[in-house]
Amino acid sequence: MTSDLIEREKNSILQTYGRLPIEIEYAKDCYIYDNEGNEYLDFLGGIAVNVLGHSHPEIIDAIVKQSNQYLHVSNFFYQKPQIEIAEKLKFITKFDKVFFSNSGAESTEGALKFARKWGALHNKKDVVAFTGGFHGRTYGSLSLMEGEIYKKDMGPFLDNVKILKFNSIEELQSNLDSNTAAVFIEFIQGSGGLNVADPQWISKITELQEKYNFLIIADEVQSGLGRTGKFFSFEHYDIQPDIVTIAKGLGGGIPIGAILLNKKTSTLLGASEHGTTFGGNALACATGIVVLNHLINGLQTDINRISAYLKKKLQELILKHPDKIKSYKGLGLMCGLEFYDEAKPIVLELLNRRIITNSTSKTVLRLVPPYTIKNSMVDKLIDELDSILQKS
Repeated sequence: MTSDLIEREKNSILQTYGRLPIEIEYAKDCYIYDNEGNEYLDFLGGIAVNVLGHSHPEIIDAIVKQSNQYLHVSNFFYQKPQIEIAEKLKFITKFDKVFFSNSGAESTEGALKFARKWGALHNKKDVVAFTGGFHGRTYGSLSLMEGEIYKKDMGPFLDNVKILKFNSIEELQSNLDSNTAAVFIEFIQGSGGLNVADPQWISKITELQEKYNFLIIADEVQSGLGRTGKFFSFEHYDIQPDIVTIAKGLGGGIPIGAILLNKKTSTLLGASEHGTTFGGNALACATGIVVLNHLINGLQTDINRISAYLKKKLQELILKHPDKIKSYKGLGLMCGLEFYDEAKPIVLELLNRRIITNSTSKTVLRLVPPYTIKNSMVDKLIDELDSILQKS
């Protein structure tokens, strides 16, 4: 960077982010361009947000069209974009009702209210989540998470929350009981290191739900909307959640989240028991309609094709460097590599070579690219990774 932007940022914005030293000028499809004209191949996609790529023409058209009509009127009015996107979500997912929010964390907070309401009606107090999970940075969301990095000196957190070991059937059997109101699950843990839920573990959760009548709440904020090979990651299992939280890719780059509710949960909250000023904003709904239309019209086939190619090439790379790469992790276009050593040096060297990725759980390289990536882009990533590993 040649400008004074870094210093200006330090002087004016709270220092809570570890930013990459790139001053963004513009972005198009799977590429980001800096102020010096450098082109970066983007395998991060705004952290699983820009599912149709950057500056998709249909997203831009939807923004322009809606902006010329109105931007914001509040939820005191009936709005066609909001109702239309809700109908599309119902059509795709078969859930009963939708509540719109502005983010994944906000969706988690709303889901917590539904969980507590269910608990109050059925004399149940405990909410359960799992190690390695990430549900947001707001107070209730943090209560569902472990980790000093997120929670140090911020407690006390919500009472009656149990955080159990991910994929441990023994801990399920010891802790889920008649006092359990709800269980929050990330079926693929994004920030936790791309850990995938074990099918037997999920089967035990459904078995215990039948016995104890608690809610199953699926956090699909990062894994939803087709990213893992199915519309939701829970569809890889024999399970049907009562509530699903989504956000990130839903707006194609514009902030929007949602809570999906089945018939059992959609009547738990009534008038004035939950609300939002901006949730379901017309602009965000308009871009969300574009994203859902692409998924309805066959985008999932493209996702599955390119993700299979990416997995194949990553697995070939593992065979070339078994002393450095421990395993392939994740599903679909929510995947990566686990290294024996820390992944951050790999991320930084890839950045030097104009490829954007990131690391999670210290040793995992995470890839959550736009759905529009091509074979040639995968080949570029693999070639650069191979070169880096040969020299390390």
